[in-house]
Amino acid sequence: MKAKTTPPELDPDVLAAAKTTASDDDIDDSLYDSGLPGPLGPIDAAIARLEAILLAIGVLLMALNTVANVVGRYVFGQSLYFSEEVNQALIVLITFAGISYAARHGRHIRMSAFFDALPHKGRRFGMAIIAGLTGALMLLLAWYALSYVITQAGRGRVLPALQIPNWWILVWAPLGFFLTGIQYLMTALKNVTDDGVWLSTSTRDGYSDASSDALDEKAQDQ
Repeated sequence: MKAKTTPPELDPDVLAAAKTTASDDDIDDSLYDSGLPGPLGPIDAAIARLEAILLAIGVLLMALNTVANVVGRYVFGQSLYFSEEVNQALIVLITFAGISYAARHGRHIRMSAFFDALPHKGRRFGMAIIAGLTGALMLLLAWYALSYVITQAGRGRVLPALQIPNWWILVWAPLGFFLTGIQYLMTALKNVTDDGVWLSTSTRDGYSDASSDALDEKAQDQ
């Protein structure tokens, strides 16, 4: 008779890569589902669409403005006099809309050496605390940014080329910080109400989940 062979134990890192490849590498906001309870779910989905629209408009307008400026310079011999200021405004928009978008999809850089060594409940509690404190800090920065925008509006400065108020292009800073703060607070709530460990309302901590699943299967086998 042939001896039964047990399948080799899979590396948790391999499991994590398999789980996150399909969900994290291909982001489709049309299928976004926050999973938050009650009215928080539709609010979160509406904010996600707003972020995606702002980023799409910002990137497309920046590309169009840059191409038009290049064509004007090398084909017609005349650059667009307002091109630099338009790109400056769009960079501010993309940057501060992007921090909220990255927070929603768990794409911000993390240092998780100690965090990954914690047990499952410890990771849940730690992620809730981290997300909550980060959300509070983002809202504080939103307040300071709003104060700065109000100060600039009071000075009445305008952009030299576009002749529009300077604060118009700065208003995206407090909005971006505010949306990011709300996103982190909702992530903290997600970790409190859900059994998993969540980097955002839609992104699980793949490494943590794979490690905990492997440990649970090993405990059951024993």
